[in-house]
Amino acid sequence: QVQLVESGGGLVQPGGSLRLSCAASGFILDYYTVVWFRQAPGKEREGVSCISSSDGSTSYADSVKGRFTISRDNAKNTVYLQMNSLKPEDTAVYYCATGPYAPLKCSGSYSWVEYWGQGTQVTVSS
Repeated sequence: QVQLVESGGGLVQPGGSLRLSCAASGFILDYYTVVWFRQAPGKEREGVSCISSSDGSTSYADSVKGRFTISRDNAKNTVYLQMNSLKPEDTAVYYCATGPYAPLKCSGSYSWVEYWGQGTQVTVSS
């Protein structure tokens, strides 16, 4: 049974920080390229960050570069998204995702995504 579970979302003031977790069960997440997405009401789903399975290289959307950091802890079978200097525009449901045919390296194409977590709400408001 393949499962991804996000946690760590919540309410935070502008300029604050949150760390999101994506915990996997049923497979070894370290072997998979993983993407964090976000979806705000009335807006397109956006790829936020990606970490590759091949060499651990990372990528970020322009809107979060310099503020967000993606990382892995294989001992915990978990991928993290550290979010700093949060802005109201970051408010969204955040999802982690991967798939059985995930590429070895991150790219701008996400057609391979099949496995999704349930999402965790991040609200940035004063």
